[in-house]
Amino acid sequence: MDALAELDIKQHLSRLTESDRRAISVFLLKLKHASEEGVQESTRMMKEMDGGIKTKLSNLKETIFNG
Repeated sequence: MDALAELDIKQHLSRLTESDRRAISVFLLKLKHASEEGVQESTRMMKEMDGGIKTKLSNLKETIFNG
């Protein structure tokens, strides 16, 4: 994409309402997660989380509220 096209897109986006910007943001996130790089990144993060210590939400609440 050339710089002029990018500038045009940015200007159009800046004029959108907040709800339209959120809708565009959701669309762009879906595109990102559907791409090969997005799938690989999700897989990497899941592997990292699987290697870490997991805490159940109930245990976390107990720890927070019982000091």
